[in-house]
Amino acid sequence: MSYNIQITKVEQSRVDTLDFDNIPLGTSFTDHMFICDYDNGEWGNPRIEPLKPIPTHPAAMALHYGQAIFEGMKAYKDSDNIPMLFRPYQNAKRLNLSANRMGMPNVPEELFVEGLTELVALEHHWIPPQLGSALYLRPFMYADEAFIGMRAATRYKFIIMASPAGPFFSKRIKLWAEKQFIRAAQGGTGEAKAAGNYAAAIRPTELAKAKGYDQVLWLDAAEHKYIQEVGTMNIFFKINGEFITPKLDGSVLDGITRKSVIDLLQDKGYKVTERLIAIDEIKEASKNGTLEEAFGTGTAVGIAYIQSIGTDEGEIYISDESPVGIDVNDTLNAIKTGKIEDKFGWMTKIEQELA
Repeated sequence: MSYNIQITKVEQSRVDTLDFDNIPLGTSFTDHMFICDYDNGEWGNPRIEPLKPIPTHPAAMALHYGQAIFEGMKAYKDSDNIPMLFRPYQNAKRLNLSANRMGMPNVPEELFVEGLTELVALEHHWIPPQLGSALYLRPFMYADEAFIGMRAATRYKFIIMASPAGPFFSKRIKLWAEKQFIRAAQGGTGEAKAAGNYAAAIRPTELAKAKGYDQVLWLDAAEHKYIQEVGTMNIFFKINGEFITPKLDGSVLDGITRKSVIDLLQDKGYKVTERLIAIDEIKEASKNGTLEEAFGTGTAVGIAYIQSIGTDEGEIYISDESPVGIDVNDTLNAIKTGKIEDKFGWMTKIEQELA
């Protein structure tokens, strides 16, 4: 199905004002955004227009009851300068999983992907050429019905905006294993990319940073024993030649980079196991020398190499080297930029005429 997306362009692009060698994190945005409205049980009026503030009623339900979800993804360019999207249909599916959990309407996958491709075709000049950089895409949905009352909203907005992004972490990172606060519990919203999940993580993350750490390593809600994920990414450990990552149990985000890394590791001949991982198991593996490397995976970070994990009982040293993580990261980047064959069928080329 093809949607009739109306496009209103800016008179003058701001792309020439951006220093692509020094991109500030999360504060530079492209000229346009995609918007679609949900009303009377259906999505309508899909459009691309100049980026600008959106009028919001003070009683908009998202502000009071938290019906807000989002996705994160990136656009790249291949060797022929053609824009590429990494697994966009997986993002569409996950947005709808989040929507189902939060009592929100699904966005048709074709509308999601067509809005993305039209926006990227228009904004392709904003895609940074530097290695490790990309055009970050933020699809999100929120309830904009003006109503004070506890029920699902009847009106929503689905928006996609874009922001040039450089490499997220430039050094090995240190994690703090959090045993007071929790990210998610069984039956909660942990597997949804809901805005409230991230709001609840802000204070624990700031406390971890005050201790000298980069991110929080979340543990399970019941026992503070089993590893779930990191603040902005899933996590993998290599122990005695085998890669282990926490299983998806409803409280762990089903990361698209995560599932891609599992495929790549298995393709490279490594055993990958999804199961419960106790923080004490990681501590013991570090002591006996079988903990070989660890890294986080996510759209924003790509692959982030982990140096150590702080706990109340002391520091768990991991490694100063991540040979497999670096190899997987290089392979992922080569696939995303068309430098090697995409045998997994992950990349979607932008077929629209470029602006």
